[in-house]
Amino acid sequence: MTILLHICCGPCAAYPLDVLHGEGFRVHGFFYNPNIHPYREFRKRLEAVEQLASRVNLAVDYHSEYGMREYLRQVVFNEDRRCGLCYDMRLREVIGHAKKMRADAFTTTLLYSRYQNHDMIRGKAEELAAQHKIPFYYHDFREGWQQGIDMSREMGLYRQSYCGCIYSEQERYDKRFKKKMANKT
Repeated sequence: MTILLHICCGPCAAYPLDVLHGEGFRVHGFFYNPNIHPYREFRKRLEAVEQLASRVNLAVDYHSEYGMREYLRQVVFNEDRRCGLCYDMRLREVIGHAKKMRADAFTTTLLYSRYQNHDMIRGKAEELAAQHKIPFYYHDFREGWQQGIDMSREMGLYRQSYCGCIYSEQERYDKRFKKKMANKT
């Protein structure tokens, strides 16, 4: 059975790949992440996926065009809903690619991150799966959080420190913004 694995970055793919291979899936990767900012960060993450794919002999299709404009058109003035909009954007592209390549199922490395909204991702993916008649494979890959970190370090993969979007970059590094947001609650 072939599963299309949406890959957000190399480090987040290491553990899920191990699980999927262990469960007997033939895995095909798909890199599509128009949310990543800035451009240099996008290139680093793309290169880390290429490095991982080479090391583990994984076929990956790359959407290597920088999609920041498309992403921003979706989320500007909707910042409080940006994660859901971003999940929609990426999962719709993933399911379209899964149909095109006739994959038996699809999943995403977003399910590896402790920082993503699993219930929202799962709900959106299951809705798309029902609409397009391609099964969504859910697995809570967070169980292997540390193992994935260790694997990516052993492979020397570039490890990022924020989700990827311009908003999460600000939330990660801007101390004044963090303080302002903390005072709002």
